[in-house]
Amino acid sequence: MAVAIAEAINHGESLIVEAGTGTGKTLAYLVPALLSGQRIVVSTGTKALQDQLFDRDLPAARDALGVGLRVSRLKGRSNYLCLHRMEQAMADGRQAPAVIRSLQTVRAWAGRTADGDIAELGSIPERSPVWPLVTSTTDNCLGSRCPRYSDCWVVEARRKAQEADVVVVNHHLLFADMALKDSGFGEVLPGADVLVIDEAHQAPETAAGFFGSALTHRQLFELIADSKRELGLAGGGDTALLEQLDQLDTAVHGLERALPAQRGRHAWEAAIEQDARSRDAREALQAALEDVQGGLKQAASRSEGLGHCEARARAACDVLEALGKEDVTQHVRWVERFARGFALRATPLSVADRIERARERLPASWIFTSATLAVAGDFSHYQNRMGLAATPTHNFESPFDYAAQSRLLLPNLPEPNDPQFRSQFVNLCERLIEASDGGAFVLCTSHAALRAVADVLDARIEQQVLIQGSAPKHLLLEAFRADGDAVLVGTHSFWEGVDVPGRALRLVIIDRLPFASPGDPVIQARSNALRSQGMDPFMHDQLPQAVMTLKQGAGRLIRGQNDCGLLAVCDARVQTRRYGKRFLDSLPPMSQIRDVDEAETFLRDISA
Repeated sequence: MAVAIAEAINHGESLIVEAGTGTGKTLAYLVPALLSGQRIVVSTGTKALQDQLFDRDLPAARDALGVGLRVSRLKGRSNYLCLHRMEQAMADGRQAPAVIRSLQTVRAWAGRTADGDIAELGSIPERSPVWPLVTSTTDNCLGSRCPRYSDCWVVEARRKAQEADVVVVNHHLLFADMALKDSGFGEVLPGADVLVIDEAHQAPETAAGFFGSALTHRQLFELIADSKRELGLAGGGDTALLEQLDQLDTAVHGLERALPAQRGRHAWEAAIEQDARSRDAREALQAALEDVQGGLKQAASRSEGLGHCEARARAACDVLEALGKEDVTQHVRWVERFARGFALRATPLSVADRIERARERLPASWIFTSATLAVAGDFSHYQNRMGLAATPTHNFESPFDYAAQSRLLLPNLPEPNDPQFRSQFVNLCERLIEASDGGAFVLCTSHAALRAVADVLDARIEQQVLIQGSAPKHLLLEAFRADGDAVLVGTHSFWEGVDVPGRALRLVIIDRLPFASPGDPVIQARSNALRSQGMDPFMHDQLPQAVMTLKQGAGRLIRGQNDCGLLAVCDARVQTRRYGKRFLDSLPPMSQIRDVDEAETFLRDISA
């Protein structure tokens, strides 16, 4: 793999590489990239992987090669302490006592941090209400007009990145940088000769989010709060503007109440255009936003901060208006509901043309790599989604002896839509977990299934049952590793990016093939677009995507040469439908079994 990447870099070419678990793909791209003498940008799927690469893998490779390269880690601005907003929050006497205590902790840390990365301050939870008060976003950053600009951690991080030979970023920052209105790049990509996109299977969805547009309840509430604070700092007194901000607050809450209550994605037409209450609430929000923008425009001369809030209000007005007029042949409009709040979004149906334009503007060696990019050895689905049809591909299989180390159980259960499936699936889970004495992931394809399965298992089995959502993901994983015999029941976020080597994970049970919900508005729009081109959306989009997701889930099991374990895929369609062979041909070459008794014997042997 390293040789293939070295050749691509030497010739200034691009490459797509699938590398099975245990290949050592991180070193396989780091070594030739570091030896090339060129400027390198490496993008990873998450901030956690970004930190692992920067803190562990990159120093090891650099030291082993004896190359004295300057390296830098760059995250989005909301990951860095903003001294100006921290000082504003400290001066605001309306904060709750718990927030004040957190602010005091942040202020004490601010005096000793070397780079302002809030990940250093692990004593404050990731979702603490203090973080939006002491960090900035693209919306509320004052830029060079900020009174603490000369001390800005974001500016310093970007300066170091510009001077570095190797810059480590994450996909969110990479595609946000790439999506700057197609008018050129921002801070990350200028001057890059080699761009490595690791965990590249995540790139299409991440890119779609940044090449689209969105307006969220959080943006609006932060605009209201920041405008009121800036007004107070400017001396207050503008009763009319305060009333307009209160009316905007009412309008945001009004739209939230009018939108469908069920969490998840909803089609724009059903959620807004065909519902009179939601349609009226959106129009009321548009009117309230325009009033606030007008009021802020009149007050803008009083301070830099108020002027910046006016620009934010104007941008929000533009996005909300554009969402109502978006070209539905190119974009899909949809509404996302959270436990609290909402987002209004427009997502491009394809990012291929945007990626192609980005590659034209940056004629570097683009290396795309992941453990899951091909479907039964075929890369065409990924190539088409990313505009990489002419890009060469390589597939390097895992060095693990799957036939000896693992078993694939294909049990005889009803199909998932059968009323008997859920109870028989839970009974099977109980049998397998008893045989393995725990050490199991039960991966479900929906939150409803997760809750139902978790409740039953928690009542029946002796082992500790850890349930997604009951605690932050990293704490659940820490508890799972520490216990050694626990059972973790999870859904989408545990199908990938989770590494539990050794005996602690020896059983992975998957309830059903991970097809995306046919009711998802983005899936529906993409399917309609494919049909208009004379293609079958199931075969060209939904099936290959599900195959890659199943590969990710299966990849949780064997993480090292000494690992042993059993994977149970409990969806009968993998055996009864013609497309099932595509799934099986894409999985590692495990020894297949169909008898549950045989599976129990194997689990008892490896768990002894």
